[in-house]
Amino acid sequence: MDSTSKVVILDNGAYSAKIGYSTDSEPRSIQNCIAKAKSERRKQFIGNQYEDCRDLSGLYYLLPFQKGYLVNWDVQRQIWEHVFSKDVNSLEPSETTMVITEPYFNFSAIQESMNEVFFEEYKFKALHRTNAGTLSAYLQMTDKPQEQCCLVVESGYSFTHIAPYHKGKKVSSAIRRINVGGKLLTNHLKEILSYRQLHVMDETYVINQVKEDACFVSSQFMKDMEISKLKGPENTIVRDYVLPDFQQIRRGYMKGQDSTASSTEQVIRLNNERFAVPEVLFNPSDVSIHEMGIPEAIVYCIGLVQEDMRPHLFKNIILTGGNSLFPGFKERVERDVRAMAPLDYEVKVTLPENAITHSWQGGKKLSQKDDFSSMCVTKKEFEEHGQSICQERFDV
Repeated sequence: MDSTSKVVILDNGAYSAKIGYSTDSEPRSIQNCIAKAKSERRKQFIGNQYEDCRDLSGLYYLLPFQKGYLVNWDVQRQIWEHVFSKDVNSLEPSETTMVITEPYFNFSAIQESMNEVFFEEYKFKALHRTNAGTLSAYLQMTDKPQEQCCLVVESGYSFTHIAPYHKGKKVSSAIRRINVGGKLLTNHLKEILSYRQLHVMDETYVINQVKEDACFVSSQFMKDMEISKLKGPENTIVRDYVLPDFQQIRRGYMKGQDSTASSTEQVIRLNNERFAVPEVLFNPSDVSIHEMGIPEAIVYCIGLVQEDMRPHLFKNIILTGGNSLFPGFKERVERDVRAMAPLDYEVKVTLPENAITHSWQGGKKLSQKDDFSSMCVTKKEFEEHGQSICQERFDV
């Protein structure tokens, strides 16, 4: 790119948007939603503005994404305008190149709308559209240039995608999707807690925090299930979770095994749901979704590529997305894939230091390539050639 052009990378996820200039060390992470609270019905909170809300119980959301696809453009525009504003990133679109991510298997109508929004409404200088997994794979390839292949497992808010890459190019015919993501897990936990203890079906924000703070992936599911049935100190899994009251306690927290709740605290007791909820990622049939779990899908995807690529993919599996942060997730994936993989193949699973911003870091690295400008479509080119040049240049 020329020296006057700034590059902004926007990893536009269904749960959070990670945005920052290519010169930043880390992106800003902003909730990709508009929230409204029961206590302040007339006011809406865009992105992370909800932190200013006095009472976060009963928050309800207007989401631009439904089932992983950008369908509500009015909501997304409001969020982008907030993100591009002086308060957040202070963008000047006419001087800026935008790198934006979109999901695999995105509909062509959504892709065309995105081109029009960025060139005709916001008037960005240039645009590069790509998949988040492609950026993660590119970062892996530059960090380990001796590796020609990698398998990106991206487990996010709506879906889990498994995509093999060879020399930075995705093997499209072997990409697979599992219809299980963080949203499904949060909803599943809400249903379990509402049935067993306390009606929390309207408490999406709070229960999502409970999931993040208390849940883990079991390495021995049946053994942990037996432990959870025990009474007294022998049950090492049961914990009390203190719910926030949004006066003294802004965020809930999990008590230690020996701690007892005070009379002023509202607590919920978590037992086998701590590991049964993330288990859905490995056994979707637990919630009547008749699909493969993540380890089985990994082995299946690798079986679809050329045989000489398979050993390289098995030893270079990259985990990204919010669900990969569950304690024990990496170890469980590695163990289950090892059990299903051919004995003469090495199996190695890598969890990046920050699995949520990994693809953004890949976009930052990509923008520093010498030939990066040839991957972009400029506003002038779009005005001359229309949608056709975007279809030619963007490998999505």
